[in-house]
Amino acid sequence: MGWQNRVGQILHPEECMYAVGQGALGVEVRAKDQDILDLVGILHDPETLLCCIAERAFLRHLEGGCSVPVAVHTAMKDGQLYLTGGVWSLDGSDSMQETMQASIGVPAQHEDGPEDDPQLVGITAQNIPRVAQLAAENLGISLANLLLNKGAKNILDVARQLNDAH
Repeated sequence: MGWQNRVGQILHPEECMYAVGQGALGVEVRAKDQDILDLVGILHDPETLLCCIAERAFLRHLEGGCSVPVAVHTAMKDGQLYLTGGVWSLDGSDSMQETMQASIGVPAQHEDGPEDDPQLVGITAQNIPRVAQLAAENLGISLANLLLNKGAKNILDVARQLNDAH
């Protein structure tokens, strides 16, 4: 766009993570409508899909949502899916963040039929092997459990209480 001179600072993931699913394009269609699934299939990106599955599983397991400060950064590199997740208090005084990885690999296109019900964490993921989807989901759950075991539940509970009071 020619706006390089407008950039004052580049924020790296270590400095500024994002909301779960931020930047991913989702198209809602009937799960069994193969004609429409084929039509929008050109928009499908296997890496993005696996990142979204991991992120959504992380948020769901934390029982998070729009009212609690939870952020992520996910990247696929050399067959490894890296998920960094964090939780913060509303005033930013308390936080925790961890990173985990799982071997997944970018799967080759795999043909699932429309009757295979390939939906996971609210994402229809045709043409991605179920084993890759489950590995991404398990990564999100494992990272959430790690943070919960380190005290994230207390941070999130206080954030929820403060939000409910307002």
